[in-house]
Formats: sequence, structure tokens, C-alpha cells
Amino acid sequence: MAFTQLDPHTALLLIDLQHGVVALPVVHDAGEIVQRGAALAAAFRVQGLPVVLVNVAGAAPGRTEQARPTGERPANWAELVPELAVQPQDLRITKRTWGAFFHTDLHQQLQALGITQLVLAGIATSIGVESTARQAFELGYHVSVVTDAVTDMHADAHHNSITRIFPRLGETGSTADLLALLAARQPAGR
Repeated sequence: MAFTQLDPHTALLLIDLQHGVVALPVVHDAGEIVQRGAALAAAFRVQGLPVVLVNVAGAAPGRTEQARPTGERPANWAELVPELAVQPQDLRITKRTWGAFFHTDLHQQLQALGITQLVLAGIATSIGVESTARQAFELGYHVSVVTDAVTDMHADAHHNSITRIFPRLGETGSTADLLALLAARQPAGR
């Protein structure tokens, strides 16, 4: 599919594009995902639209059947990758669970800016991106997921999110689709 529109008050959320996560074995080239995320961030900044950079620095405490990584993480594990060229005006959110809204002030910050639509990209499709998209949908945001700017550790999980979950939560499209919509907008202050 392709995106149909961008609200005047749209924000970009880049999920977990941080050293420890981009180093995980994923089904698509993580470098390309980072590159697309950086291009989206640059285009949003040109338009004067908010860029939200989300990183994860923890995990929910509940029991799971699947083993979790143990041991010490590298010192830079939660640091955003430099390709994102973090700017002073970017919003920074550190989450401790899969979704970016749970126990953070993300919703309050977005509401203060009058944001009505969220564009999501990042890693991992079926975890951080999907959880954040579900929460955003439940909070009443228009949700858009850039499908070639997300990836996952498992091809089947990625495919399920892209084909079955995201179309029920909002719209999906490519980086090129979104960049074209942004280019057609009149930049802020002009």
C-alpha cells in the first residue's frame, strides 16, 4: 500500500536504532534500516516536524518461556547510532519495555505539540515497532509504518506485522512514498 496523507501535525518515531539493537541478527540489512531512518529524520527536520528518537534500556520483569540474554551489556548498548545525527530539538524517549508509551511521558509531549499522526520506523518490527504502533492506535493517533524502514529477527514475525497487524492499525508505505509526501508539503515557516 501507499500512504494517503500526512496530517499537518505529524511526528516521526524512530524505534531502538541504537548500538545494541542494530547489532542483532535481523532479516534485512540493519545498515539500510538505519540509513532510511536517518533520511526520514532529515526530511522531517527540514519540514519543521518533530523527530522522536526512542531507545530501550531495560525489559519488563515478567516470566517468559523464551530465554532472555544474560550478562553485562556493552557500555554503548543503549546509545543511538551516530547516523541519526541527533539534533537539539529532537525528542528523546528512553523506554524500559517494548512500547514507547508505557511508563514514559511520550504521549504528554506529543499532546503538548498537538500531534495527531505518528510515522514509525526502526527495529524490531514485531516487538518495539508493533508495540508502539498498537499503543499509538489505542491513544487515538493516526499511525503510519514505513515498511522498508523496519526489520525483525524473524522473517515470519516481520511478515505478520507488515501484512496483518499494521494495516489494521493505520497505513503502510515505503520510505520513497513518505519522502514524496513530505516533499509535497510546504515547509514550516515558508
